Amino acid sequence: MRSLLILVAVVALAGAGAVAAKAYFDARYYDGYDPDLALNAEIRADETVHPEEAEAPFRRIEVAFQGAPGVTVPARLALPLDADGPVPCIVFLHGIGQDRKFLDRIAGPFTQAGFAMATFDQLMRGERKLDDDESPLRVASAFYRRGALTVIEARRLIDYLQTRPEIASDRIYLMGASYGAITGATAAAFDERFRAVALVYGGGNLPVLLGNRAAAEELGPWHDEAAGLVSWLLQTADPIHYVGRISPRPILFQNGTDDQLIPTAAAQALYDAAGEPKSITWYEGDHIGLDPDTVRAVLDEALAWIQEVDADLRDAAPESP
Repeated sequence: MRSLLILVAVVALAGAGAVAAKAYFDARYYDGYDPDLALNAEIRADETVHPEEAEAPFRRIEVAFQGAPGVTVPARLALPLDADGPVPCIVFLHGIGQDRKFLDRIAGPFTQAGFAMATFDQLMRGERKLDDDESPLRVASAFYRRGALTVIEARRLIDYLQTRPEIASDRIYLMGASYGAITGATAAAFDERFRAVALVYGGGNLPVLLGNRAAAEELGPWHDEAAGLVSWLLQTADPIHYVGRISPRPILFQNGTDDQLIPTAAAQALYDAAGEPKSITWYEGDHIGLDPDTVRAVLDEALAWIQEVDADLRDAAPESP
């Protein structure tokens, strides 16, 4: 009996220690953004992307900048070929399985409309992909940090964009897709330099978000336990805590009515937590990317919406003396 009591006490102390450690790291989860840190920006390539490679030609610049001390972040910038003066820019946060090269597939219509677009390789993707033989603990640790770093590095990307004469530094917008929409809601909440936000097939409320059908089918009988553990570990990264801070900047939500990855309840929860002005469009079908016609409709709507917001900003800007 005494041994059992000792075991219970040890387990209780270990549990209390874990809870205390989690509270410590949660409180510092988004720490690390330093606007005074040297960018150490390096241009790696500057070339024209031709129509056979994308929907429309544009200037593509490969760059790398310092996101945190000693951390190099590879990024891609798409610029209109015939820009006349500084142009507005859309920071695009890619999905969980994509990388910066995905920008080539969507940038054409935006650059044709006079916008620049920029993105970067998030941790675990592109040049920052982990080795195949990484330990499960290392992978889990990287995934835990990925959300925070995506937010921090999106802000550092603005720092870099504001050094480029081609970019209108006061007309920078955010567009996030799927995981990029989840992290993008938080990035925009922390940084008012994002003047408007388009969240493409994102959601919030982690317990609901992780209750999606795809995860349930993948994990089977272990789904509830795994979802509960992940929800607890990543609770501080839930965008539902932050999205309200974006107001009064406008937000466009775009979501699917039968999304197996982002349940409609999770999408609605994130929308409900946001302040005004906001709007939401529901598209028939599953997650974004599975139907080319829906992808085109979603991107067209997002572009038209950002164009309208940008026109309002231009009209409201004071005239130069």
